[in-house]
Amino acid sequence: MVKARTPEKFSGVLFYIFASMETKLQIIPVGLLEQYKLDTAICQLSEKFDALKDAEISTNSFSFYTSVSSVFSSKIEGEEIDLDSFVKHKRFGIEFLPDYTKKIDDLYNAYTFAKTNVMCKSNIEEAHKLLCRHIVAKHQQGKIRKQNMYVTNDEGNIEYVAATLYEVEAEMQKFYIDVDLLMRMKMGISEVFYYAAMVHLVFVKIHPWNDGNGRSARLLEKWFLAQKLGDKSWFIQSEKYYYLKLQTYYNNIRILGLEYPSLDYSQALPFLLMLPNSI
Repeated sequence: MVKARTPEKFSGVLFYIFASMETKLQIIPVGLLEQYKLDTAICQLSEKFDALKDAEISTNSFSFYTSVSSVFSSKIEGEEIDLDSFVKHKRFGIEFLPDYTKKIDDLYNAYTFAKTNVMCKSNIEEAHKLLCRHIVAKHQQGKIRKQNMYVTNDEGNIEYVAATLYEVEAEMQKFYIDVDLLMRMKMGISEVFYYAAMVHLVFVKIHPWNDGNGRSARLLEKWFLAQKLGDKSWFIQSEKYYYLKLQTYYNNIRILGLEYPSLDYSQALPFLLMLPNSI
């Protein structure tokens, strides 16, 4: 059973260590953590997490909830795939046209890779290679982009201006330093959910890849949870929740600001609370 630990329950020494490690984070904001813990029912969150279990249809070689993650994360990006068809393809070997399943297969493989590997710089890059096998050119897979990046909407209007080509590498270096530090921090369930969502949000705002940023960010969120809380994390249907609340998901990302240098992470709480609400 996962037991939530708030700072008040830490010994003085442990709380000092936890707080001092937080202050060393270079890019992942900590300012909303206390408000986040007030807004999440820790006991209820722990109970819901403990109640998670795998689907009966899953086998040693097939994961239903990895299929859910792969399908709905892909649907967020505009892929026309339905869960029933993909489950038939992965679980029962029913053949579809390769173009219908290949990108979702790639993302499924990236989730599978994450389940047995530590979340770190080299493995995050490897996961991107897997999930972008049929999205970007081979020389761009797992590589930081070399040009400026703009996110546009369906009308072609600019929705967001990401970190520039001159700063993206330095921002990602800070991100990887923070991930390494967070991996070594002891934290309760509320802190884990907070930082998992922040990893998702900060990564997608940096937008380091030529493509596959959203897929990567949602994978990293789930990966972080699993590293901290165990395999039950893979049963959370967060990607499906984000898809079903797609406009809210995008609005909560958009509310931080239009351009990377002026992002206001004090507005991030609505986004952060979506993850615990997805259980």
